[in-house]
Amino acid sequence: MAFNGENMMTITLTEKAAKHVQQQLAKRGSGIALRVGIKKSGCSGFAYTYDFADEIDTHDRLFASHDVQVVVDEKDLPFLNGALIDFTQEGLSSFFKLNNPNIDNTCGCGESFSLKDSQ
Repeated sequence: MAFNGENMMTITLTEKAAKHVQQQLAKRGSGIALRVGIKKSGCSGFAYTYDFADEIDTHDRLFASHDVQVVVDEKDLPFLNGALIDFTQEGLSSFFKLNNPNIDNTCGCGESFSLKDSQ
């Protein structure tokens, strides 16, 4: 699936996720965005990656939500298009949680997923 700049791609953050990103960037003292991607991993095929971006590369695409930027490598965009990123706290654990319309199914442990029409 190739990225076409004319297609309307979206990735959004909930207000809670945006506040968490703002807090973490302030705590780091540097960074301009949350970087989200996917990698091959786990029993179902893929897992999400999260990091903080200190710079934007030529193959990156930016999205803004609640005054926070999200950066995604254009090769991952077709698999993340339409995703809503939330930040969740369950007991002592806290993590980003994606509501991704491109997921076909997840593994039993919830750590990995397969994509619709994945190559």
